Amino acid sequence: MQGRGWQAFAFQQQVWQAMGEGRSGLLHATTGAGKTYAVWLGALQHFSAITPVDSAQTAPKKGANKAPPLTVLWITPMRALAADSLRALQEPLAALAPHWTSGLRTGDSTSGERAAQDKRLPTLLVTTPESVSLLLARADARERLNSVQLVVVDEWHELVGNKRGVQVQLALARLSGWNPALQVWGMSATLGNLQEALATLIPALPTRPPRAPRRPKPVLVQGRIDKTLQVQVLLPERVERFAWAGHMGLSLLPQVVQSIEASASTLVFTNTRSQAERWYQALLEARPDWAGTLALHHGSLSAEVRNWVEAGLKQGTLKAVVCTSSLDLGVDFLPVEQVLQIGSAKGVARLVQRAGRSGHAPGRTSSITLVPTHSLELVEAAAARHALAEGRIEDRHTPRAPLDVLVQHLVTVALGGGFTPDALLAEVRRAPAYAGLADNDWNWALQFVRQGGASLANYPDFHRVVPDEEGVWRMPDARLARRHRSNIGTIVSDASMQVQFVSGGRLGSVEESFMARLRPGDVFMFAARLLELVRIQQMTAYVRTAPKGSAALPRWSGGRMPLSNTLADAMLVQLERAERGIFDSPEMHCAQPLLALQAAWSALPTPSRLVAETLQTREGWHLYLYPLAGRLVHMGLAGLLAWRASQQVPNTFSIAVNDYGLELLSAKPVDWPALLPHLVGDATHSTVGSGLEHEVLASLNATEMARRRFREIARIAGLIFQSHPGEQRSSRQLQASSSLYYDVFAQYDPDNLLLAQARAELLVQELDMDRLARTLQRMKAQTLSVHPLQRPTPFALPLMVERFRERLSTESLGDRLERMVQALEQAADDTMGTHLAATHDTTHWDLAREVPDGQPGHRGRRTRRRHGF
Repeated sequence: MQGRGWQAFAFQQQVWQAMGEGRSGLLHATTGAGKTYAVWLGALQHFSAITPVDSAQTAPKKGANKAPPLTVLWITPMRALAADSLRALQEPLAALAPHWTSGLRTGDSTSGERAAQDKRLPTLLVTTPESVSLLLARADARERLNSVQLVVVDEWHELVGNKRGVQVQLALARLSGWNPALQVWGMSATLGNLQEALATLIPALPTRPPRAPRRPKPVLVQGRIDKTLQVQVLLPERVERFAWAGHMGLSLLPQVVQSIEASASTLVFTNTRSQAERWYQALLEARPDWAGTLALHHGSLSAEVRNWVEAGLKQGTLKAVVCTSSLDLGVDFLPVEQVLQIGSAKGVARLVQRAGRSGHAPGRTSSITLVPTHSLELVEAAAARHALAEGRIEDRHTPRAPLDVLVQHLVTVALGGGFTPDALLAEVRRAPAYAGLADNDWNWALQFVRQGGASLANYPDFHRVVPDEEGVWRMPDARLARRHRSNIGTIVSDASMQVQFVSGGRLGSVEESFMARLRPGDVFMFAARLLELVRIQQMTAYVRTAPKGSAALPRWSGGRMPLSNTLADAMLVQLERAERGIFDSPEMHCAQPLLALQAAWSALPTPSRLVAETLQTREGWHLYLYPLAGRLVHMGLAGLLAWRASQQVPNTFSIAVNDYGLELLSAKPVDWPALLPHLVGDATHSTVGSGLEHEVLASLNATEMARRRFREIARIAGLIFQSHPGEQRSSRQLQASSSLYYDVFAQYDPDNLLLAQARAELLVQELDMDRLARTLQRMKAQTLSVHPLQRPTPFALPLMVERFRERLSTESLGDRLERMVQALEQAADDTMGTHLAATHDTTHWDLAREVPDGQPGHRGRRTRRRHGF
């Protein structure tokens, strides 16, 4: 560092001292602060002089430098990040540890690289959680890995809250059992619950012999440096008082173009891949002269395209890149000057993470500009800045004892030299996720890998792990072993279909569920091109370039991110300040006309007030409710309230939700002002475990939802396989296989714990049950304010639009909304012009009359449920 004129920060020196004392820890510092060098230079200082040449691995050739054995295992959550990390880590090796070797092992590694590492692992190995598990599945795993002195887990915040993080915990427990002096260091930039994250990372020690030295206590190091984070917002010239998700759409394109023009290099983040494709095309049409310097980057594009884009960013040859979360993590792009975020980031941590892609170096300013896609995102932007100023970042918690990951790990360890149950149980319980693992659950997992449980005992393919004569559990079947190694990991997504030109060039991959809806001749947009589908054959979609025209955008799964609780709470604070007339930020001042009209016709939700609105139209009786708890919670809450209402009087409800509220529409009269206090205030079942779970499951199509969740669990547990060596199975085949197992277990093995896990994950991950329970408790403590309406309010219209989208074409929806908004704007002008609140009487604003003649669906019952923003 001195050779480059760098001076160490205090937190870097703190890390070096702790590593010198043999301590493990978690380093939390802003993006671009120098975390990598803090841990890596400490490792070189501490370990480069004490690692001897091993005798277990193949000795180097005569005359070659005697490189130490594998000493540092560097785990990253992404393959692209792994390659970038290796390049950064190699820089100081020549000066500080010239005798060390380094290498990369991920799913992108070539067969030649793997073959060389099979002979001898490098001193430094940069890898991913899945590749670590593959190493543990080798018969000589202990011989090859017991030399590891340090494990570094980069971007720990990306792993701690999911099953990949649990996979890392189990690997660390195994490695620390082989080397009790193992040091473990994590690095993170965006975590709220730091002490919990630290405790989740560092495994407990094996039982210590009486005279063995005590391992030093892990340390939390917080890097505090002067690094400025600027959050700006592109404000529209005029904010619509009636807007909905995507309403602004590309209307801010000229301002985005101007912002990109003023900067040398820009990342334009979107929340979905289809949105990235749309904005890339729009920017290129607006500025054709940017062709060649404007690029697109998302996870479905080919590795060659992604590598070209990343190289262009580092070299400073690209003007702008439109991207998704594929560029969220710590790849170092120093030339990037600014970041644009299309739409809300939906969370403070994600906002900080993406902002850190610019000014990615100590002392440089990170800048992010938010581009709202509808008016209420102006309030989200103000809330995000306020939460950021107060240092409020979302917490992330580890999953608790997922049995599918445990089952996979048992098979992995059986391949990696075998195990005895008692010893492995003690080791597994050192992983924080399994600290409370029950004996019955452990015994069930053992029997499941031995014979597939009660209903699969007669099928040899499920006799995967068996004890030998000495009581060591191993996996003797070579065919099953190959199949397991091909499917190690916890990343589960829709099967992808390769997109390839008829002439031979590959473009990337699209979800099979999207391609299955297309017919030959259909046109769609992908990889920044308009493509015409020619045929589908063996999981490959063959295409040709299509003439310019209308295009169908791909619909990618996981595109809608729910509003985080931290950001939702901050929004309520902003709305409360608005009610008191405080508009002290540019975006809140810009949103003032919308908020003023909402307050005039109804009321603003605040931390102490729950706003409900009722409206009668020819469609039926509407209820609008605004808890501001995120769409996952609102989906469960809407189903729960509809179910509770139906228990009072049999009825059928149509449901729509978004991040701000929910709509219930009934064809029968409902006295919502009288009924709602009882539905919300039901104290009997408002906490997890008190019957709330039963009510929520009863209110939704829980069996089908659990069936879909079970597919992921079955894949991780080894019941079904995404691929065999030389074979790839379609998502339809996977779903059919998992459904068969689900039905078999439900009928013949109802106590199968994987079924229970599917229901539990449904509640936690898809419905956010804990947050739903907290929301209900908060709603009971709030003052319920019910407002009969003459017409939809600015908060109600977006929910209404979501319901219309189910049954109207885009053109018909646009025509209808244009007429509706004209009428609403006229009423708003009348209201705000005279400074009078809307009169609440029994007059009903007739939505149905706005339905064009011949449009179906404005009468009768509807039962389909629709997600919002």
